[in-house]
Amino acid sequence: MIPDQTTLNHAAQVLATISSDQRADSALRFYFERHRYLQPPARRGVSHAVFAYFRWLSWLDSKASPQKRIEQASSMQARFKADEKSVKNETLGVRAVPAWLAGEADIPPETLRQLQREPALWLRARPGRGAALAKSLFACEASARSADALRFTGTQDLFKTEQFKTGEFEIQDLASQLVGLAAAPQPGETWWDTCAGEGGKTLHLADLMANKGLVWASDRHSGRLDTLKRRAARAKIFNYRAALWDGSAKLPTKAKFDGILVDAPCSGVGTWQRNPHARWTTSIADVLELAATQLALLNQVAGSLKPGGRLVYSVCTLTRSETTSVVEAFSAAHPELEPSPLATLGTESATQFLWPHDLNANGMFIAAWRKKK
Repeated sequence: MIPDQTTLNHAAQVLATISSDQRADSALRFYFERHRYLQPPARRGVSHAVFAYFRWLSWLDSKASPQKRIEQASSMQARFKADEKSVKNETLGVRAVPAWLAGEADIPPETLRQLQREPALWLRARPGRGAALAKSLFACEASARSADALRFTGTQDLFKTEQFKTGEFEIQDLASQLVGLAAAPQPGETWWDTCAGEGGKTLHLADLMANKGLVWASDRHSGRLDTLKRRAARAKIFNYRAALWDGSAKLPTKAKFDGILVDAPCSGVGTWQRNPHARWTTSIADVLELAATQLALLNQVAGSLKPGGRLVYSVCTLTRSETTSVVEAFSAAHPELEPSPLATLGTESATQFLWPHDLNANGMFIAAWRKKK
């Protein structure tokens, strides 16, 4: 649907606030905080218009006004939705992503096409409650990849639902949920979520452990850990401990773990459907810098594994430098570790790419090792 003039004007004002160090989703959040009178349907319209702008940026007339460019992008989004064949694969490969990506990843045409679609919204129900949650929320579709994953297709504000307030679900992308399933922690074990952020994967690990055992959650930002504490309280999750850690050799604990999850900071190429602005702000220099950080994080935590313990590495990106190259370098430096098959994801391989077009979700790379006994 083509936005009306009011929506175009709001979207243009949002674009004017975006800078190289601020993402589009952050700009939208701040804009809506300053314009609280905008109702949810209006906010959705502005958000869709801004994200469409960045998905189709390379097709737009740079000399046109911001409103006109946003209108062009929205028109292209609508035309693509009605007939995806209106844009050829060859064109997508050149215009939908930055040129540097060709040297870092062999992106399937299906994924390029997926990047131009509007993203799905995924929920994670509490263990064993997926069917009941789908019935109570109505507008949900189950996933074949996880009994607890639901794609929400409605328009209601999920944060205001009674089910959210009572901790019956978390909003979490399907690819992120599969990281938790790949870790497969067992009740009573001790795990460490090293880069916990706001705790999405921490809560999933704790849930999979049936609130038994212990999950250490660390991050360099105290504000993120504060958010984790609020989310855990709502979900009535208690088997975790939060601690600051900046990734240095000074670890937050001397404990040894049955499992460690390194969901490392990355270039986020796998999230470019949901965050199209990042396509045009991420550089190859960022990729190489992040790859060094990822390898350093793995090296720092490897010594904290118990004999027989598992180390799981995940990144929501698809570049070689941050995925297979990191795995090769880390494996060569740690002969005490051996590849550990990702059996819970249905593969005997110790590494797996999760492609956006296969999941209708973010792209993800996962690898796992086990410490030899």
